[in-house]
Amino acid sequence: MATRISSLIMRQYSSAPKTILTETIGEIVTIGINRPEKRNCVDPSTAKLLTKAIEDFENDDSLRAAVLYGTGGNFCAGYDLKSLSQMDSQPEGAISEEGQMGPTLRFIKKPMVAAISGYAVAGGLELALMCDLRVMEETAIMGVYCRRFGVPLMDGGTVRLQAMVGLSRALDLILTGRSLNAKEAFEWGVANRIVACGTALGQAINLATSLVKFPQQCMLTDRNSTYNAAFNSAYLDLLKYEQNNGINVLATESIPGAKKFVSGIGRHGKSSNLREKDVKEWEKEFQTKSKL
Repeated sequence: MATRISSLIMRQYSSAPKTILTETIGEIVTIGINRPEKRNCVDPSTAKLLTKAIEDFENDDSLRAAVLYGTGGNFCAGYDLKSLSQMDSQPEGAISEEGQMGPTLRFIKKPMVAAISGYAVAGGLELALMCDLRVMEETAIMGVYCRRFGVPLMDGGTVRLQAMVGLSRALDLILTGRSLNAKEAFEWGVANRIVACGTALGQAINLATSLVKFPQQCMLTDRNSTYNAAFNSAYLDLLKYEQNNGINVLATESIPGAKKFVSGIGRHGKSSNLREKDVKEWEKEFQTKSKL
């Protein structure tokens, strides 16, 4: 029992309900977003707890890789629009130096693998892109679903996605807000592995474990150089520009869009009912007569 406890350490970063869970397995730590009733949407308190969990991973010399996942069958459906809808018209309340979804506006010091099941959309996609590698279940879905509600990508999505798949494909996803299935995500290079439904976490742990056997200083040096080459030493500047550019949209479209979502408009990926129908005068007259 003592051996089991020492090899399997559970940290809980919040009071009930425990929205972030971590489990240490050897030199790997798993970090789970635990809001299944919300499809693991991240609210401000969960974002802070996720940031703390990742910081603890970075600062623990005994840990060499992390796996980020979501409980209950979904990775993460993005930022909690209910919490956004309750904000006033001052967008500064939604801004964080670290990032809105977690520590997304900086470079994570050690490798992270995303175990993607169900939905990884909007801010959830941005969390997946924050990780170095992505293991995606064959039934999982990615997408910029926040397009429907006027919520901009402010957690690295426009920076990381474009560098990963190229400008044309990035614009396809970002402008249309369409779904990206596992097969297409793999073909594009967004997903690194496609696995059977229900196996993403285990397969991601296996992948993360395969990284710890290598000489770490050399691997981390090459990792840093790869990111530097991808972003031409402008990584942090690009992430900051994305946030500063997006903040202007929050008051005008994002908060009203979040209120639409809370009222039931545009749920389940639907985009056909985002605008109120323009009722012509003859239609109004007909509707009035029908009621009489």
